[in-house]
Amino acid sequence: MSEDIQIQLKKGVLELCVLALLSRGDSYAYEIASRLGNGVGMGEGTIYPLMRRMQNDGWVSTYLRESANGPSRKYYKITAAGQKAYQAQRAEWEHFETSVKEILGAQE
Repeated sequence: MSEDIQIQLKKGVLELCVLALLSRGDSYAYEIASRLGNGVGMGEGTIYPLMRRMQNDGWVSTYLRESANGPSRKYYKITAAGQKAYQAQRAEWEHFETSVKEILGAQE
């Protein structure tokens, strides 16, 4: 698979993945980026603009939490609107995934 296609596929599910992570609990951007880096290969530079946009859209809120290892960290918390967006995106993803699997299976 070409690198361009991989990048587009990853960008297409990045928002869904962030919402999924935050639906399990609050987190700070570096932790989210690390989990995405391990899972789908997306880096830290991609996360900060996305988190800013999601905050502007009202899908996440932020708060500061003291850190034992340095300055306070900015944590992200999914909002009710973010939960609704997550559920809608997840349903779309599941429908899309099923459709693709059916198409791929038909070629065998």
